Amino acid sequence: MDTSGRRRKTLASLAAELGVSRTTVSNAYNRPDQLAPATRERILAAAAKRGYPGPDPTARSLRTRRAGAIGVLLTERLTYAFEDKASVDFLAGMAEASYGTNASLTLIPAGPDTAHEEHRAAQLLGRAAVDGFVVYSVAKNDPYLLAAQQRGVPVVVCDQPTDTGLPFVGIDDYAAIAPAAQALVDAGHRRIGILAIRLLHERADGAVAIADIDNAAMHVQRARITGALDVFAQAGISREEIPVHTRHINDRSNGRDAAEQLLRAHPDLTAVLCTTDSMALAVLDYAAEQGISVPEQLSVTGFDGVDTALARGLSTVVQPNKAKGAAAGQLLQELIDAPDTARRHEDRGNPTRKILSTTFHAGATIAPAVPTGQ
Repeated sequence: MDTSGRRRKTLASLAAELGVSRTTVSNAYNRPDQLAPATRERILAAAAKRGYPGPDPTARSLRTRRAGAIGVLLTERLTYAFEDKASVDFLAGMAEASYGTNASLTLIPAGPDTAHEEHRAAQLLGRAAVDGFVVYSVAKNDPYLLAAQQRGVPVVVCDQPTDTGLPFVGIDDYAAIAPAAQALVDAGHRRIGILAIRLLHERADGAVAIADIDNAAMHVQRARITGALDVFAQAGISREEIPVHTRHINDRSNGRDAAEQLLRAHPDLTAVLCTTDSMALAVLDYAAEQGISVPEQLSVTGFDGVDTALARGLSTVVQPNKAKGAAAGQLLQELIDAPDTARRHEDRGNPTRKILSTTFHAGATIAPAVPTGQ
C-alpha cells in the first residue's frame, strides 16, 4: 500500500489493464525502438495516469545481471572531483562516453591515504552496484585497485599505475613534459626547481630525495619528474642540482605552501617546473604576493592545459583530459559488452592500451634567465 492507500501498480498489472504483454510495457521504458511511437505514448500516458514509475531497477538488474552503472574510483576526497579542473574535464569525458548507453556514473572516493586500507577497500568496492570500474590515477599496489580487480568485472586503468597488465588509457608523461623542460633550458635557465603533487604512496610533504624518485609508487608524477630531470641532465644540469618538492594533497592551500617553501629555501631559482597546472598557478599567486615578476624574474611551467591556466598565459603541456575520460569510458563499455573478447586479449598478455597525444603551449611565463641579484 502506498501513502494514499491505493495498491501500487506493477508492470504486470499495467500490462493486464492495457491488454499488452509485460515485455511490451518494459520495452516502452528500456527499448523504445522496439515499439511503434503511438504504442509507446499510450503506455507511458496510462502509466503516468495510474502512478506507475516504471520497471523496478533492482528487479531488472537481477534479471539482466547488469547494474546499469560504471564505477569511477578516485583515491581523492569527493570534493576533488568537482574542484580540480583536470578531474572535472576527465569526468565530463566519462559522462560524454555514457551518452546512449543508459549507464550512470558512480563516483567512489577512497580518499588520499589508502596505503593500509585493504579491509575497507574490499567492503567499499564489494558493495558497489556497478558493471565495471575505471580506476583513475592511483598508486602502484593500491588496495582499492586490487579490490576492483577481485570483483571479477571489467577494469580500465586511467593514467596510473602503468604496469598492471589491465586495459589502459593515458599519455606518455615522460615524453610529454620534455618540451616544457627544454623551453627552460633554451631560455638559459640553470637554477631550476620542480614542484609536484603526490609522488609516494605514504604521505610526504616537502623536499624529496632524488633516490626516492625512481621507485615512486605514483607513476605519473615519477615519469614527469624523471622526464624533466633527463632533459636537464642533457643540458649539463645534474639531478643533485635540482630541488624537488611535493605535496600529498593537491589543493590551493597546499600548492601555495609548497611554492613558498621551495622559493624560500632556494631563493636563487630562476625557474620552477611544475607537474600540474594547479601547482604552477600556486607559484604565480605566490610570486604576485611577493612582488616577484613572472617571467622577468621567475619563469614557470605547468602541465594539464586547463582553461584557467591558459587564460593566465601559463606555459604548459596540454593533455586531452576530456578525451581521456571519453576513451576510458568507451573502452570500459566495450569490455562490459564483450567480456569474452576482453578476457582473450588479457590471457594473451595483450590488453588494450590507448596512448593519447599532448602538445606544448608556449604561453607567456618563460623568459631568458636573469642571474640572481640583477
